[in-house]
Amino acid sequence: MATVQYDIACWRQLQVVSVKFQASSMSRSVNLEPSRQIASLPETELRLKRLTDFAISLMAVIALLPVMLICALAIKLDSKGPAIFRQRRIGRFGKHFEIYKFRTMRIGTPDLSTEEMAQLPSPVTSVGQILRKTSLDELPQLFNVLKGEMSIVGPRPALYNQTELTEMRQSRGVLRFPPGVTGWAQVNGRDELADSVKVDLDTWYCDNYHYMLDWQIIFATFTAIVSRRGAI
Repeated sequence: MATVQYDIACWRQLQVVSVKFQASSMSRSVNLEPSRQIASLPETELRLKRLTDFAISLMAVIALLPVMLICALAIKLDSKGPAIFRQRRIGRFGKHFEIYKFRTMRIGTPDLSTEEMAQLPSPVTSVGQILRKTSLDELPQLFNVLKGEMSIVGPRPALYNQTELTEMRQSRGVLRFPPGVTGWAQVNGRDELADSVKVDLDTWYCDNYHYMLDWQIIFATFTAIVSRRGAI
């Protein structure tokens, strides 16, 4: 009985924080139009980036399909709810899209940032903890890449209600790039970094972009996963 009462109290606390967080974000308007003062990504480099994204994600989906099926089965056996979690995120030029991830939390968990969630009782499931530590929960985003909504490398997409973060990214020209499965900020600290530091790193990536930089970040991502620094 004590455990049940504790769970109910935890979920009530989550709901209260969620309402306050969403109310705060809805009370402010965000200009998501591309800035005219910031140079756009050259079309030739964008096409090469897109071609590489499509080739890598297609090969990865084929090669990792058995792993994804095992992850999906483990999620279904561990807790109630769908294996795939969908969430509204901010894409290129501020356009909203639905990101795909393996579900790592209990059904009913509110849409909060990682920083907000860390202050509350964890709703992460047993299997979800493993998926997060190994970053396997990010694998379904390969389908977002195939659809052209994301890139393999780029700034991580913000939640639709992370207004302040989106404004910072817009003012720095970060939103002119497609969001990525991994990025420069992720291989330099991941979720251990404050939002302002992530924006600084994302800005550096956008301002200094070249094709081989993406490959450097891809290889560095595997090191970050093995070292388990935060979570993508």
